[in-house]
Amino acid sequence: MCNLYSMTRAPEAVRRLFRVQHNRAAAFEPKNAIFPGYKAPIIRNAADGERELVNATWGFVLLQKGKAPRRVGNVRDDKILTSPFWKPSFEERRCLVPASSYSEPKGEKPATWHWFALKGDEERPLFAFPGIWRRYQGPVKKDGPNVDQEVFSFMTTEPNELTASINHERMPVLLSTEEQFNTWLNGMPKEAFELARSYPADDMQIVQSGAEKQDMLKVA
Repeated sequence: MCNLYSMTRAPEAVRRLFRVQHNRAAAFEPKNAIFPGYKAPIIRNAADGERELVNATWGFVLLQKGKAPRRVGNVRDDKILTSPFWKPSFEERRCLVPASSYSEPKGEKPATWHWFALKGDEERPLFAFPGIWRRYQGPVKKDGPNVDQEVFSFMTTEPNELTASINHERMPVLLSTEEQFNTWLNGMPKEAFELARSYPADDMQIVQSGAEKQDMLKVA
């Protein structure tokens, strides 16, 4: 489960890592904290096959009879191949979700929030969550008006040892190489699904911890 991440790197760094031409990239601002319902950049293939960077809203919208619609920001690797809610987007509309760290809480009331990042020469090197996207037309609030927006979600898997020390249930799948980016965007579904594995714990680190999530947002 991941319901909070950051994308703090400059647009140029994102375009460079993901090989997106300047004229194919929408403007965006780096963010210390991205929650479900927030807009954030994603990279996908345009109609002509070239990569483009667009802004989309985090969280597929799940309609619930008699209840408010619910944002679903994560898709489990053991559901993505079979669930009719996820499968069509996985087969037809995959994307990359740039990130610099993600956060998981440990404990309750108050929880301690821990931010995970990759190790590298730079502080919190860029990586990507393997995502899927779709166009959603409908309400996002109970009895609210219909909206028309592009939404995304990204895949989770079994946690590695580092993540399991904080959250023993799930962790996001992390991609960090051009080969992985290309496979996720352009590979056959079977090839793309083979990327659904936990990232090596030795190549990750906890870069920040704190009891108050609000305080973390200033610097994460």
